[in-house]
Amino acid sequence: MGEQSLKCLTSELERVRKFKDIGRVCAVEGNLLRVKGLGTISRIGDVQEVQLHDGHSITGEVIQLHGGEVTMMPDVAPDGVAIGDRVILRDQVGIAPSDSWVGRIIDPYGRPLDGMPLLRGPEMRALKNPPPPPAERRGLGMRLETGMAIFNTLLPLVKGQRIGLFAGSGVGKSTLMGQFAKHMEADIAVIALVGERGRELREFVEQVLGPDGLARSVVVAATSDQSPLVRRRCAMAAMSVAEHFRDQGKHVVYMADSITRFAEAHREVAVASGEMPALRGFPPSTAHMIMSLCERAGPGRGGQGDITGIFSVLVAGSDMEEPIADILRGVLDGHVVLDRKIAERGRFPAVDLLRSVSRSLPAAATAQENASITEVRRLLGAYEQSATMIRAGLYTSGSDPVLDVAIKAWPEIDSFMSGMNSPSIQDAFNRLVLLLRRSGAK
Repeated sequence: MGEQSLKCLTSELERVRKFKDIGRVCAVEGNLLRVKGLGTISRIGDVQEVQLHDGHSITGEVIQLHGGEVTMMPDVAPDGVAIGDRVILRDQVGIAPSDSWVGRIIDPYGRPLDGMPLLRGPEMRALKNPPPPPAERRGLGMRLETGMAIFNTLLPLVKGQRIGLFAGSGVGKSTLMGQFAKHMEADIAVIALVGERGRELREFVEQVLGPDGLARSVVVAATSDQSPLVRRRCAMAAMSVAEHFRDQGKHVVYMADSITRFAEAHREVAVASGEMPALRGFPPSTAHMIMSLCERAGPGRGGQGDITGIFSVLVAGSDMEEPIADILRGVLDGHVVLDRKIAERGRFPAVDLLRSVSRSLPAAATAQENASITEVRRLLGAYEQSATMIRAGLYTSGSDPVLDVAIKAWPEIDSFMSGMNSPSIQDAFNRLVLLLRRSGAK
């Protein structure tokens, strides 16, 4: 047995409780349970287990404290719960990541979902760790190889950057995140699948992520049928796992799919706890919860690594002004908009370049590269403004020199942006420059 495994096993033995703290169910209020006898020793976020009379049990988390009583939200509907049922305090607020979790699929409590045994790490980490001190954090790092032409050139990503993927359902968001996990230049990928359909978990791991992607990833999953407490915990637990590897000096890619479902889970918990909806149905604490999660990603301080964050947002009807999208745009270092119309004509990734922004520019590119990026945006902008007229055959060649170049360049630019398994960053830029020269661009 290796030294690390021995430490993990020793830690597991130390966590074994010599006695059990037991309370009793004293009231059932909707989907919430009131428990007496554990009020003086329970903490918000503690796990409790209710033992039913039929021999089954259900678990849940403490969400309110009332002197000698606590309110817990069970992970499933409280069917079968009776007054007087025993409640055992399981006492787990945080998560204990381990290096052995790489290549594994776990739940938000650190339990295996892939059918194989799993040891927890020697150190319990809080779910809501503070970010590194602002004055001690390093700046954004070097430009990252992503394996995709558009992100190697027109929308560059740098080490420690945080971006949002804004898209409706079925536009290729999960597939794009799988490409990042497999090809982005990083040591570890930590993927939070929040509220994912159960069928799609295995599909994502086996087909989208694949063996190569999983070999350097930790997948933390909470399916859509699980309690909002578990779904909300998923994104925070995955971030704590990412921080575990960041503190070892590694570069971690953290991906959350999706922050919308994370916010919806928080809304269910917050409303059950007594908080009133305020922002289009979301409670006031939603903004703070999302910003606190995002701030934990980014560059570390001296001696630490970096967490490059990719946060996906489900945007209904392409409404970029809805609350979750609006909150994220203000706190991230860029946003990538995926467009359904682009996806429907078969281009992947279906990135709408004109609505997407990388705040690592212009610092992440040279003067010549920035000039190429600006020229591509100028040509695409000219084409989009006259797209209806062009497709209707109403435009006469020679009427507008810029539009003439845009029409000639558009098919090649569109093909370039769909490039997968892209060559190196420099080679991708060289291809882009040649493309512009062939089209007669400046």
